[in-house]
Amino acid sequence: MAFDVFSTGILTGVVQSLLGTPQFLLDRYFGTIQAEASEQIMFDVVQGKRRVAPFVSPLVEGQIVQTQGWVTNTFTPAYIKDKRVFDMNRPLKRSVGEAIGGALSPAERLRALIAFDMQDQLDMLRRRLEVMCGEVLATGKSTITGDKYPTKVVDFQRSASHTINASPLWSTAGVKILDNLQDWGQIVLEDTGIFPNDVLMTPDVWKVFRNDPTVLQTLNIFRNYNTPPTMAPSAMMVEGGVPMGEVGGFNIFVYSGWYVDPSTGTEVPILPLGTVIMTSPALQGVQAYGAIRDDDFLQAGPYFVKSWVQQDPSVRFVMLQSAPIMVPYRPNASLMAKVL
Repeated sequence: MAFDVFSTGILTGVVQSLLGTPQFLLDRYFGTIQAEASEQIMFDVVQGKRRVAPFVSPLVEGQIVQTQGWVTNTFTPAYIKDKRVFDMNRPLKRSVGEAIGGALSPAERLRALIAFDMQDQLDMLRRRLEVMCGEVLATGKSTITGDKYPTKVVDFQRSASHTINASPLWSTAGVKILDNLQDWGQIVLEDTGIFPNDVLMTPDVWKVFRNDPTVLQTLNIFRNYNTPPTMAPSAMMVEGGVPMGEVGGFNIFVYSGWYVDPSTGTEVPILPLGTVIMTSPALQGVQAYGAIRDDDFLQAGPYFVKSWVQQDPSVRFVMLQSAPIMVPYRPNASLMAKVL
């Protein structure tokens, strides 16, 4: 029997081998994967309170203490269908990087073209996930919208006190930046019991932060003579989060990332400029995936890829499907402050 290099199993194997492009927010704060064989994502949250044990007389019976309750949250993820078209003219032409005159057969070119487009599909999917992570960290919400999808806002019920407009702004002379971070971290600690020791800054905020006299003084006090500086003064050189050092118990990261907004066609930053985000992996972010609604799959999984041929005119299609939503199990373990 002929070996079908375009079968679902083979294409899924190709996709899995292509995975691995690092995405800082996705990998650090939403590293857990939850796949459901249903249209909806459900998870339980314990309604914890800082209760103390009751005092009673040793001569009376014990006091009954109610068990802490929990809430089951339900979310319906968005749906992604990235479909690519391969007409039979494409494999007849020299592909990118191929020797002039052609060194590959049409079948080899078609396989190479499909692998190239599948890599692009994966890059687009992971960038979409990274954008969703950034929005959840910044706002505590996830806005799902598209040309053929009515706008929906998934609200994870983060406290309004976790979105702050700094006053005075960090560009103001004499502002106590480290005091701000400590105060904001205290808000998160009080609401969740988790201290947000990761501080993500956009590049414009980093330029102000690194020149603050108090920050510089703290660095000089805690810098070990035998080790290189804990903060790099240079500008950002790569996309994603770059560790720049530790100040006052905070891990400082500068985050640079962009995407093309489908609604405007313009390139915009993933995190809003002039902002600081405080969080930690204790956010317990989850990449949640609903069921793939395809007759060839109908099961749980992060994605599904398939290929088929239209006979007349002869065209091959390759489609990647996914139903993702980024869920913070502890939404109050993040905070955003507008500082510039």
